[in-house]
Amino acid sequence: MKKRKRTKSRKRPSNRTVPDSHDRTSKAADQILELTNAFCQGHLNEEYRELCQDMIATLLDIDFPLQKGRAVSWASGIVHAVGWVNFLHDPSQHPHMSSSQVAAGFGVSQQTMTAKSKIIRDELDLIQLDPEWCLPAKLKDNPLVWTIDVNGFLMDARYAPRQVQEEAYRLGLIPYIPADEQERRAEADAGPEVIQFPSGKNNASGPTGSEQRKNEGPPLSEASEE
Repeated sequence: MKKRKRTKSRKRPSNRTVPDSHDRTSKAADQILELTNAFCQGHLNEEYRELCQDMIATLLDIDFPLQKGRAVSWASGIVHAVGWVNFLHDPSQHPHMSSSQVAAGFGVSQQTMTAKSKIIRDELDLIQLDPEWCLPAKLKDNPLVWTIDVNGFLMDARYAPRQVQEEAYRLGLIPYIPADEQERRAEADAGPEVIQFPSGKNNASGPTGSEQRKNEGPPLSEASEE
């Protein structure tokens, strides 16, 4: 069992921090990180911020020349690249920003931003809905996350037998076992068990309100008049 292969695929680090070094590349990375952090905190969300941080760390790992060019240009390109993977430009998504809005937010031209983004996307061999760079909130609905190779056949792990899901999870091919998630949802939807009494049982269990008042005798005001 194996995941569908892609050329030049590089596994991104998990919540890595940018190395603390005094060389020019790391100093440039620090500046870029500060810019992407501020932008994502102000306009996007924490998931975007962490993915941008991971992308900067990955670029450092492969000795990508972040020091060549303005930090703000690379920062805008990184945000655009992550947004491109996750369809940030789609108005139905949340958060949503157009390419022109991202460029304006960094104070760079759209042409400069998209050029830097293209360089990064080519270097990291990014694709849209790339499982390695997908927002955590979108993993559940991303078909590429769940596509596995079973004996030469591509299969969606979400619809595979449980034993196949467990093996794929053990091999690190899928982020969790879908069958477990389905069972949790089914339990939540079921809710507490409600016991229904047979129809009319409550009425037959005792006298009606009028019968009870009759058995209790006349009201106190009538009794006093007598």
